[in-house]
Amino acid sequence: MSNRKILLASRPVGMPDESNFNTIDTDIPEIKDGEVLVRSVYISVDPYMRGRMSDAKSYAEPYKVGEPIIGGIVGQVMASKNTRFEVNSYVEGRMEWAEYNVSNGSNIRRLKPELAPVSTALHVLGMPGLTAYFGLLHIGQPKEGETVVISGASGAVGTIVGQIAKLKGCRVVGIAGSAEKCEFLTNELGFDAAINYKTTANLFEALKDACPNGVDIYFDNVGGSVTDNVMKLINFQSRIIICGQISQYNLDKPEMGPRVMDKLLKTSSLMKGFIVSDFAEHNKEGLVNLTKWVQEGKITYRENIVEGFENTIDAFLGLFRGENIGKQLVKVADE
Repeated sequence: MSNRKILLASRPVGMPDESNFNTIDTDIPEIKDGEVLVRSVYISVDPYMRGRMSDAKSYAEPYKVGEPIIGGIVGQVMASKNTRFEVNSYVEGRMEWAEYNVSNGSNIRRLKPELAPVSTALHVLGMPGLTAYFGLLHIGQPKEGETVVISGASGAVGTIVGQIAKLKGCRVVGIAGSAEKCEFLTNELGFDAAINYKTTANLFEALKDACPNGVDIYFDNVGGSVTDNVMKLINFQSRIIICGQISQYNLDKPEMGPRVMDKLLKTSSLMKGFIVSDFAEHNKEGLVNLTKWVQEGKITYRENIVEGFENTIDAFLGLFRGENIGKQLVKVADE
């Protein structure tokens, strides 16, 4: 049996495409004492991975050309020489985009399928869910009656941010890129309003209508002109949470936009960027609360699942075409 892997073939300039990747066949490795063999079941594709394809200095080490892409994997233990992980148990961790991985146990955690579907470990009960939880609650500190605006609201992080904000008694306004996404936000997730930035003639006026009391918290996944318009409406002591800038990831040159320092000064507002590992000491708290809310039906989710390892690259590129609602996953094998 062979083990397919996906490597970074070259660093993209602008939008990545298939030529930046290379799929190879290797042997399934033998495990040593203390190791486990993990068969991939779900592969996570995430926008932040585009940044790691560049060699620019960032919060995460760049992928190396000629080496495998590393990302979130949910898999099943097929062989074990590690007493912490039994054969047939399910795990999640940062591993290679490959059909099989070997781990010494330090980069994986055991999952409990009886609590929730194992795929949720890659979104609502994993990194995206914790990103939403920490960004909104630890930085945003929402208060009942406040207005929360979320860009990229229909994605894996934005959908969770909005639902937590509703649990905290806030008015929630989502910004997304299609009528279908906006209907999902309002009809299924309970957002108070949703704006399609691609078809709205005047985004600022639409935001004013949706936020009659201004904006207290802005959870930014997008950046660019969307953020420029939201910033015009921030209230006194508002909190702007910078989680992602997907509108900028594939630009050859950075966009020039309005300078925001004067607005922040006059409103005594906080703008803070973060990554989920900043709050690693609170992971248990976050996962306990998120699991509880999912089990109680207070938080729901949608998965956009692409079938087949051979479609992993296209699923990743689909993130930048705006194809997914909720979490984009690749199903590699049956559970």
